[in-house]
Parts: sequence; structure tokens; C-alpha cells
Amino acid sequence: MSWPFNGAPQQRIADATQAMLAERTGLRTRTTGKRIGRGDALSHSAAWACLRLRADLISTMPVDVFRRINGVQVEVPKPPIFTTPGGSAEMLWEEWAYSTQFDLDSVGNTAGIILAVDGFGKPSVIELVRIDDVTFIGKGNRIHKVKIGRDEYDYSQIWHERQFTISGSPIGMSPIAHGAMTLNSYLSAQQFANEWFGNNTTPGGHLRNTAKKLKRAEALAVKDNFKASIAAGDVWVSGNDWEYNMLSAKGNESLMIEQQQFSVTDACRFLGVPADMIDAPSAGSSVTYANITQRNLQLLIMNIGPAIRRREAAFSQRLLAQPRYVKLNRAALLEMDLKSRYEGYKVGVDGRWLPPSRILELENMPPLTDAEKAEFAELFPNKSSTPAALPGGNQP
Repeated sequence: MSWPFNGAPQQRIADATQAMLAERTGLRTRTTGKRIGRGDALSHSAAWACLRLRADLISTMPVDVFRRINGVQVEVPKPPIFTTPGGSAEMLWEEWAYSTQFDLDSVGNTAGIILAVDGFGKPSVIELVRIDDVTFIGKGNRIHKVKIGRDEYDYSQIWHERQFTISGSPIGMSPIAHGAMTLNSYLSAQQFANEWFGNNTTPGGHLRNTAKKLKRAEALAVKDNFKASIAAGDVWVSGNDWEYNMLSAKGNESLMIEQQQFSVTDACRFLGVPADMIDAPSAGSSVTYANITQRNLQLLIMNIGPAIRRREAAFSQRLLAQPRYVKLNRAALLEMDLKSRYEGYKVGVDGRWLPPSRILELENMPPLTDAEKAEFAELFPNKSSTPAALPGGNQP
């Protein structure tokens, strides 16, 4: 049995579970009948913004590698896979991580060909492939072969991460496939609006000759002439005694315009990003944040935190020899404003767990010189040491 990714994201894992997965058949735009694929979905501004935001944030988190020695966490050098995963400077880690995260969040899977392994048998070079060209071949809930285009590989030769899994399925589900109905509604409404303002959709109306009654053949000829002129954006020329009254758009067509706004929020739900994070309207929302740190903390905990943990586990178990493990540094996302950072530093220094020298490193500043220490002593002659409230001061 195979589970293909051909054109639009879709998966078939077994007859018993097929109904649980979104199928692409029947999901067509209103006027052209075109099926919705990943490429079409990315023309939805909200879908693109959500996928971009998640991939941007996760791919730019610094990767740290640790191991425990006598119960103490110690940072160790990163293997080359975490700097140049493609084997050369043409594919740096941030780009590799962005591409794979984009695949995971859009179709639930990402894949690459393992071109080299290290001394521990762990992948050291992974060449990413276009996920739409991948077909997983297996039996039951096991994958044995992977077909990429016309080439077939043993599953052990493939780097495969998955997201949004269900019991019994060896591949992840696709949020875009499941959200295709929402995306379809948006794209259809967008298409209608473009056609309306481009004069390709003739507004409903009543064209009447006030001088005489037309025969059917005459009426049809005038109608075709009128529609052709309007659709081409041209001027319609007529004789005397013609009157045209434009009727309001059909109810369902008006609703399609409104549907664009509603489907934005739905797309955000499918792709795991709060609507306000992509500057989308959130009807009825009254959530407020004291500062940007709290706003980002909500995003981290409720939306991208679980995805980060899953990737840390995959990297630790499949790219590193045990007992080493990976942590993605979330501090960049939770970076505070200047006042909040300095208040946090004071708490750390007063609590005797954050040395002032570490604060200077965090602020990308060099160590205090003897002249600077003397300046502190001159400014605070009654204190035996530099005030704890100042980052970089000596510990009291």
C-alpha cells in the first residue's frame, strides 16, 4: 500500500481510516472547478502568513547540544549536521530548518535523502526533497520503501519527520488538506471579487428597450453584445430608448465576499497561529497583553511549543549519539524590553544565581575595564561594590 503526495497533499493509510483523512476530490473553486493544492493554498494570505511565522520563529532558534556529566548539564560542540545539514555552505541550518518546518506545518511530513553518516551511524548530510514528489510505500503501519519521483529508496535511507499523526498511520496528516474547504471558500470569494472588479463577472441587471418589444432572437443578440463588451472592459454602444438597471449582487455572491474575512480566522485555527499575530481581525476577541513578552509567551506555550519539543526529540534521538541531546533556545522569542531585562538581571544577581559577567555576555558587551570599575567606585563611594541593579557590576 502506498501513501502518495502527488500535487495536492493527500494521504491514504487504510480503508478503515481513509474517511478520517481529508481527500482532495470535490474541493474545487467556484468558477473554474480547479482542485485546491498546496500551491493554491499558499495564495491565501493568512495561510502563507501563518506558515511563514511558524517557520521563521522555529528555524531561527539557536540550536544547543548538551550532555549530562555527573548529573550536571554541560554544553558540547555541535556536529556539522546542525550548521551545514546539506553538506555545504549552500544549505545552512536556518534554511534547512525553515524548509522542513514549512513542510511539517503545511502537509504534516518532510523528507530528505541521507547522503552520509558519521562514525556513530547518524545522518551527517541530508538532502531535502520536494515533499509533493514523495510516495511512502509500506504495509499496515510500517513504511518500507520511499519513492521520490521515479527513484525508489529503502526507508532507512530517508530522513522523515511527521506531525499531526493518528494511531495506525505512519505518516502525518495535512492541515491544508483538512482545511481545504475553508481555503476553497476564500479562494472562490477572492476569484469572484477579482472577476467582478475586472468586469469578467457581469453584474446582474435588467437591460430594457423602452421603445418596443423585442423578439427572442433580438433580445439574445443584444444580451450577448452587452455582456461581451462589459467582460472585455469596453464601452457598449446602443441606439435610442435603452435603459439598464443594475441589480444588487446575488445573495450567495455577496456572502462570498464576506467569506474572505471569516476564512482568515479559520485558516489560522488550522495552522496553529493566533489571528492577531498575523494582523488578522479577531471578531469578538478581548484578549489583551501587558507587554510583548506575554504575547509571545502565549504563542510559545499554546501554539509552537509542542512542535519545538517534537523536533528536539527527533533531532536528539536520530541525529546524535546518546547521551547527547538537543535544545532549541527559546530565549530569542521571549526577548524582553530593556526595562524588563534589567529588572530580571537584578533579580538574578540578588538571588546569587546570575553572575554579572554573564549579564555582559547576554548584552553582547565586553568585560568591565579597570577604569570603568574605578568610575563605579567614584560614583558610589559609600558602597563597597557596584550596585546590583547595574548590569555588569560586581556581585555584592
